[in-house]
Amino acid sequence: MSKKDKDKKVEEPQIEDTATATAEAENEGQTEQSVEEKLQGELAAEKDKFMRLFAEFENYKKRTTKERIDLFKTASQDVMTAMLPILDDFERALTHIEEDKEAEELRKGVLLIYNKLVSTLQQKGLSKIEVNKGDTFNADDHEAVTQIPAPSEDLKGKIIDVIEQGYKLGDKVIRFPKVVFGQ
Repeated sequence: MSKKDKDKKVEEPQIEDTATATAEAENEGQTEQSVEEKLQGELAAEKDKFMRLFAEFENYKKRTTKERIDLFKTASQDVMTAMLPILDDFERALTHIEEDKEAEELRKGVLLIYNKLVSTLQQKGLSKIEVNKGDTFNADDHEAVTQIPAPSEDLKGKIIDVIEQGYKLGDKVIRFPKVVFGQ
């Protein structure tokens, strides 16, 4: 073999090596591209998972905050419910004392204590449910103690007497008004 032949042989493999290297580089580019696409897909999936978890956590925070506010609003419900019979007794005492003209000073004292108790309970969120004689009876809003024949035609289905006042603590009814209505 001559030196030229050796040079040709040397040159030819270099050309083949370059072609092979180019093909390998293209394969590597495709592999890198597919790896990059795979990583992009995984990143998108993890980002979606994170966003869902974040949204779920935000909903949890809102729900617990609302529950905590509701708990604070009605935390004193047991105390308020226990105080309602005392309020009723005060109202009965005031009604009875008003009939007795000799007990004017006693009435003033009882009225002062009653007003102070009512204002304190109102500050804590207690409010009276307004029910008057002649209002339409609604089973969702009133508790019927009894029903009697209506004294007149226009009192049918109407409240004839209020036995006990109803009360709400915040927006929650803790005692429905007890009424007598006409049949």
